[in-house]
Amino acid sequence: MSHGTLHFDGQDYLDGVASEPQRQGWMQGSPPPEDKCIRFEDDRFLDFPQIRWSLSHMRELAPTVNVWRGEAPASALGQADAGTEAAIDALRFIDLTGRERTWASSLPDTYCDGMLVLHKGRRIYERYLGALRPELPHACFSITKSYVATLAATLAHEGVLDVQQRVPHYLPEMRGTAYADATLRDVLDMQIGVAYSELYSDPAAQIWDYARAGGLRPRPPGYSGAGNFYEFLQTLRKEGEHAQAFAYKTINTELLSWVMKRVTGVALADMLSQRLWQRLGCEQDAYLTVDPIGVPMGGGGMSATLRDLARFGELMRREGADVSGAQAIPAAVVAQIAAGSSNAKFVKAGYTLLPDYSYRDMWWVTHNEHGAYEARGIHGQRLYVAPGAELVVARFGSHPIAASSAHDPITIPALLALGRMLS
Repeated sequence: MSHGTLHFDGQDYLDGVASEPQRQGWMQGSPPPEDKCIRFEDDRFLDFPQIRWSLSHMRELAPTVNVWRGEAPASALGQADAGTEAAIDALRFIDLTGRERTWASSLPDTYCDGMLVLHKGRRIYERYLGALRPELPHACFSITKSYVATLAATLAHEGVLDVQQRVPHYLPEMRGTAYADATLRDVLDMQIGVAYSELYSDPAAQIWDYARAGGLRPRPPGYSGAGNFYEFLQTLRKEGEHAQAFAYKTINTELLSWVMKRVTGVALADMLSQRLWQRLGCEQDAYLTVDPIGVPMGGGGMSATLRDLARFGELMRREGADVSGAQAIPAAVVAQIAAGSSNAKFVKAGYTLLPDYSYRDMWWVTHNEHGAYEARGIHGQRLYVAPGAELVVARFGSHPIAASSAHDPITIPALLALGRMLS
């Protein structure tokens, strides 16, 4: 490994400092040089190092719908203290490979774009790297799932949805598909037997067919696949049995989003605005990418600011209480998420770095000493809620490797060390 590079999966990549978009010159100039342009139609915008610019500029690449923050003033987070930030930067921990690191040095080594720490509801640490700024929404990828499923679990608590009902009860179109005999509980906990691959390193994986159907990747000449998310979901066929094992598949959230829209008549962007953004005192609007018929990508299409992501984490840490003290999310829903689900079903998925985890309502539950649970997204997105340490960490990244296993060996022990330091 030479200076300025890091090694993953048999390849060298520019490190977190050398790959910063400003240093690389992406999209700078009027116009930018041809070799520094990032365009949707080139299908290179999620390649590294272009991704380090793209994830802070998704609405410039794909169609989106706004999630309105409302007219109320932003809620106060407090101001980070320089001394506390310095102490966190100096925090030392041993990563899962046995190497000693500091918190500060771990940020570029995990291609962090932004990091915000709340302790007892007050901001004690905030950093922006890469192309990110406080006012810029960043791609959340699968953190979106945790927002969607938390709302779905709330609708179930309210009696609007019944998690024991089979999917065709709500969506008759799904008879004859993989979901014909699946319950909403199977969907919420990702225990669906469906022939569908989410292996990001495989260009033939169905995740890319899903992305093309939804307008998040360009379609090649002569494209004859599904025209939108709903059409794609109806092509899915069963593989194995439901309710037997955890199997992480983005399409489950897409289906859940369709059920929610069908039953409530409320679009996802409006539901997020009404039930969360306007009640959390968010600073900025969020946005969701949309497919060719305007359906938001519930499985991973949201972009939000780092501060507003942290506000959602704080809502969860406060057992669903919003800035006024009223319950935006029922406390029983938060408790159900924090309690987790079956570890025996989870381990069948083979996440060797997460041996004690379970998965509930599209949250990853650590069962660690701080009772932490987290929302996760590819390329380094994370919202970590640790009630036992009164801690919330919001993190954005643009790691060259999509899978969390590329940065988990550093991030998992760093978060645990921070919780111990604060508690």
